[in-house]
Amino acid sequence: MNFSVLEAYQGAILGGLGTTIYICALSIALGLVLGLAIELVRQELPWMRMPCRIYVEFFRGSPILIQIFLIYYAGPHFGLLLSPVTAGVVGLSLYGAAYYAEIFRSGFEAVPKGQIEAAECLGISPSRVLWRIKLPQMTALVLPPLVNQSIILIKDSAVLSVITVPELTKQTSKIINETFTIAEPLLVLALLYWALVEGLSRLGRFLETRMNRHITSSAGRTS
Repeated sequence: MNFSVLEAYQGAILGGLGTTIYICALSIALGLVLGLAIELVRQELPWMRMPCRIYVEFFRGSPILIQIFLIYYAGPHFGLLLSPVTAGVVGLSLYGAAYYAEIFRSGFEAVPKGQIEAAECLGISPSRVLWRIKLPQMTALVLPPLVNQSIILIKDSAVLSVITVPELTKQTSKIINETFTIAEPLLVLALLYWALVEGLSRLGRFLETRMNRHITSSAGRTS
């Protein structure tokens, strides 16, 4: 193993890492917001349930690579002309939102119905029931699967190399093509993705611990 060949390309590698972090962070944030919005719309507007279901089933049922191609290559035919990075963010966000919406749906369904019915009997408004009862309990329940789906999204971001997004996989492919060195660039690529995933996993565990402590302390004050 000879990693000295990568010294000349460390700028490209760090640039690719920065692009990957930027795209993944923005896509995860947008996907979470859109996924939660989809689920809230499904709950509050019965006539929107079918359109939301079609959206979720389409993005969950088709490969993300095809979705990226449709947005980037077919988009101009419909007046949607996006840069590779923007198309990548849009594609990952729409794809992730479908999965996040299903996670939020399962979280809302896991909230005990008795608590909601008791709040309604006490005359608590639906908005307060949502913010004070549903959302806090749902968030604690869905945090682990949300982190897991975000990890999957980070690894799926590698497909953006096919539309020339200068992220980690694209930059590594460039190094391989120019130096004919295969093992070392791919090993560095795998380690960098592992570092990103490990960092997100640790953040998820930290947030889960803090949230459990908050719920426990709140329950203690209530009792």
